[in-house]
Amino acid sequence: MSIKKLYCFMMLIVFCICGLFPHMSQAAPFKVLVVMSYNLEKYAWVREIKEGIDSVLASDCEMKYFYMDTKTDFEGGPRKAKEAFALYQEFQPDGVIAADDNAQSMFVVPYLKDKVRTPVMFCGVNAESETYGYPATNVSGILERLHINASVAFAQWLVPSIKSVGFITENSATGKALLKQIQNESDTYSAKLVASKLPKTLREAVEMTEELKKKCDLLLLGSMAGIPGKDGVPFTEKEVTSAITKTFGKPVIGSTDKNVEYGALCAVLRTGQEQGATAAQMLLKAMRGTPVSELPVTRNHQGKRIINATVMKRLNIRPRPDVLGGAELVKTEE
Repeated sequence: MSIKKLYCFMMLIVFCICGLFPHMSQAAPFKVLVVMSYNLEKYAWVREIKEGIDSVLASDCEMKYFYMDTKTDFEGGPRKAKEAFALYQEFQPDGVIAADDNAQSMFVVPYLKDKVRTPVMFCGVNAESETYGYPATNVSGILERLHINASVAFAQWLVPSIKSVGFITENSATGKALLKQIQNESDTYSAKLVASKLPKTLREAVEMTEELKKKCDLLLLGSMAGIPGKDGVPFTEKEVTSAITKTFGKPVIGSTDKNVEYGALCAVLRTGQEQGATAAQMLLKAMRGTPVSELPVTRNHQGKRIINATVMKRLNIRPRPDVLGGAELVKTEE
């Protein structure tokens, strides 16, 4: 057989193999299901987490995302969790990522924790991991902790006269978990914590902010996107942040970049990208064979400084130039 005929014969074999197994080279090594507590379109935090997850897994894994939307429909959460489990059974993923607290209490704990062999990694969890019985035989992940100590100190660099701080956030599982973090570490803050408020409606939030305005120099604003009005309709993060910051009229620390863009003075932010990427990296190790017991629960460490230049000007704040170094400057979004 000539070299040319041999070459043609070998190519024919290759084409036949490709025809018989057309998807061999295209098959993703792992299938991953991601269950989010909140809605992708409404919350920048969810988009950040997705960016972090995708940066690690999207190029090599087959991904499916499910959004429970419990910020705007908390009562419908259990029903959504049931739908997420039906998707899990249909998709048969090699690994699962569950983001934020409601996905843990409503989805992971009832359906997956110690019940399946699939490795599950959580992220964005404000409560202590023991609240959900984590770590479990098949569950680990990354806790979300606000950089409150650093944020208070940062605000004092901008306004050295700050001596006291108040705290306000929604009356929810996430809000209560954040309050517990503050209670556990407030004695390390460089400003005295004088009061904490957990309103159930925006009207309550504004009234409580009026009270805090009389008691403290600085306000820490937790996440309140989706807090309802008296008619039960949820407000956007922009509406809530604008109402609170205008009512307080003094420096406010935000808990998200959107808080700062909507009227808070500054923050040292945790990032959803760190949460998502860390959970994805841990899951990848588990899917490749590392026992979940060898992947201990961790927490976020990275911080991003951000300042609202519009608010700084309105409050007549003139910090030293070195205080602004390395910080992201934004303007109030109208």
